Amino acid sequence: MTFHTATALETKNAAELPAEDGAAEIKSALEALTADVNTKTAPVADLEKRLAAAEVKLARPAIHTEKKDEISAERKAFTGYLRNGKETLTADEVKSLTIAPDSSGGYLAPIEFSAEVVKGIVEQSPVRQAARVGNTSSGEVLIPKRTGRPTGKWVGETETRTGTESSYGQVEIPIHEMACYVDVSQRLLEDAAVNVEAEVAFDLAEEFGRLEALGFQRGDGVKKPLGVMASAGIAYTPTGNASTLGTNPADTIIDAFYALPAFYRGRSVWMMNSKTIATVRKLKDGTTGSYLWQPGLAASDPSTILGRPVIEDNTLDDVGSAAEPIVFGDFASAYRIYDRVALSLLRDQYSQAANGLVRFHARRRVGGALVLADALRKIKCATS
Repeated sequence: MTFHTATALETKNAAELPAEDGAAEIKSALEALTADVNTKTAPVADLEKRLAAAEVKLARPAIHTEKKDEISAERKAFTGYLRNGKETLTADEVKSLTIAPDSSGGYLAPIEFSAEVVKGIVEQSPVRQAARVGNTSSGEVLIPKRTGRPTGKWVGETETRTGTESSYGQVEIPIHEMACYVDVSQRLLEDAAVNVEAEVAFDLAEEFGRLEALGFQRGDGVKKPLGVMASAGIAYTPTGNASTLGTNPADTIIDAFYALPAFYRGRSVWMMNSKTIATVRKLKDGTTGSYLWQPGLAASDPSTILGRPVIEDNTLDDVGSAAEPIVFGDFASAYRIYDRVALSLLRDQYSQAANGLVRFHARRRVGGALVLADALRKIKCATS
């Protein structure tokens, strides 16, 4: 719609018309029209400016910002389950908890909660830090393994060739279960200021981490993984001494380093407990006088021995008679870990109700086994 503003001349001419010809009525109408039009042209001008600004915004590339602090519906439902139980949840919240139901009646923790627990386990389970970790939906995992390789040879132009072929076997990794429970006071659950998820996650991570650390390193394979140090076939470098790392401990470390095939050496790590680390940190190269131990260049970089990272594992032996205090190698090639159930949690609000406690039963299913002994090397103390 186009608006035309009455000019001053039109207003003046209207004022000069005789009254008897109806000039007064025309004058009044023109004045009202002029006021009305002048009032409406201002919003139109403002509207044009706003439309122009909108066109500029539409021409810009779309930028989507992610709300990182937004809590998922699953996590809200899980927190409600921890605090008050299933009975207080809505039908939609119960549905979000049972996306992957556990036939035993527990509920799988949401992704955010499980991530907190797994992080704690990694910090306390040294072998998990270095080994190759996968997931499975089965009760056991079978991994093909080459047990014999083809053998070729140089031949003459017409010399008879010999046949050869690789041979293969398989490594079976059974999935085991570990379980524990955590008692939380009803008052703590009712206190909205307390992060219940963090408290439960910390307790579970601490206990499952302890079990994993022992199982993956020293487990005997009975209802638990077969650990690295309990597995057969890993070669070792002897110290020649029952109470130390050898007459010249630095030489023992260097011998073990170069005894490992070069292919695995470049991806290897050292594992030893804190007492052994304290001993090794004092060792010097007999030729140059420099320490074998080198601290990381940055705070986030690991310390190294002969250029390879060191992982502290306090499940390993102290230096002593017949002890195996150090293991070195490519754990990613040597040891496999498979997670079956990351974390399943069952809230029991009845059995400990008389004590003012709510019990949370937690379970994990995981398996681990040595698949390539050639990728590791031990250091073993003498018996006498």
